Amino acid sequence: MKRILLVAELVLIAFFSASCQKAKQIEPVKSETNYDRPLPPGQLALRKITNPADIPDFTFACYDLVNLKSAIDKSLNFLKKPSSSRFYPYGDITRDHAIASLESFKELLSTGLFGERLNQAIREKFDVYISVGCDDRGTVLFTGYYTPIFDGSMTQTERFKYPLYKMPQDLVKGQNGEILGRKTGGGTQPYPTREEIENSNMLAGTELIWLGDPFEVYIAHVQGSAKIRLPDGSLTGVGYTASNGQEYKSVSKAMLEQGKMGGQKLSLAAMIEYFKQHPEEVKDYTRMNPRFVFFQIEKGEPRGSLNEEVTPYRSIATDKTIFPPACLTYLATVLPVDRGGVISDKPYTGFALDQDTGGAIRAPGRCDVYMGQGDKAGSLAGRTYQEGKLYYLFLK
Repeated sequence: MKRILLVAELVLIAFFSASCQKAKQIEPVKSETNYDRPLPPGQLALRKITNPADIPDFTFACYDLVNLKSAIDKSLNFLKKPSSSRFYPYGDITRDHAIASLESFKELLSTGLFGERLNQAIREKFDVYISVGCDDRGTVLFTGYYTPIFDGSMTQTERFKYPLYKMPQDLVKGQNGEILGRKTGGGTQPYPTREEIENSNMLAGTELIWLGDPFEVYIAHVQGSAKIRLPDGSLTGVGYTASNGQEYKSVSKAMLEQGKMGGQKLSLAAMIEYFKQHPEEVKDYTRMNPRFVFFQIEKGEPRGSLNEEVTPYRSIATDKTIFPPACLTYLATVLPVDRGGVISDKPYTGFALDQDTGGAIRAPGRCDVYMGQGDKAGSLAGRTYQEGKLYYLFLK
């Protein structure tokens, strides 16, 4: 799970303003809804829309095309690698069909069409599929993720004493990158949990880089990547290379269940502030999540699980066991926008590419939107928690 710059503010402002009439389509989050509800056996996460009246109007998204072609190119880079064939066919969608869909959409963008004319061209050339969501009616919970920037050091110091680790030699991956477990004399066994790893100090000697705060380490684990500002002022990237294969469990959910923060929805910013006030509780809570992530040094911009660079608002993370990777999507939800330092939630419709995965993003009712790098992106990501609809587009 790997998670440069935010989409230009003026473009977003114009886009959100144009999209205001979409507000009635967005339902408020219902706390009792199980967004992680798994698919029934044998069912696909996508359903083809056969009634033209159910196909969304893409017009407003067709005015905001910033960075879309470059994001499509990154998906094409992935799909043209032989290794991507393991994800296809997806239902009646072959890998060649997915490639042709992206290439055709990119050609449309090169014609100079926009707005209503581009909307009409898309509707004529593309079939539209909708995620069945958590309720078989298309309800998807949209959350956000980002690439944090932390201070750190390549060597342990009195200030920087909390490590991120390299992938250990005894961790076994399958041919498709899945985590098989820990190597033993007779095969493999489940890799130890976060608590077992930390209590045993079994990873000593495999430290990659050192941070100054234990909760920053945990944030890097959850986000899947980070930028580290070294003592000389330079930035180096770290990105996901493997995990211990344990299932992700939400720390914020546990904190809410225990009445922390007044029982409100817990944003990442609120959690950071809480643990600054209660550093002695960091270990108790983070160990509730048995999943542990290993890192590697990463050059360039942050990359997603497809090993391609991710783009703010153009890259999303979904469950790649049930969704076709790298494909073109369309989001209809509510996302936060920063206007002069004031963050507010606005109705949002836009095209994005399915280019990443997430430890907490499982089932057809979940989607994570990449918000960018740094504290501002972190504020946007921490605020993103809205229902909406997720669509996929394929060439007819």
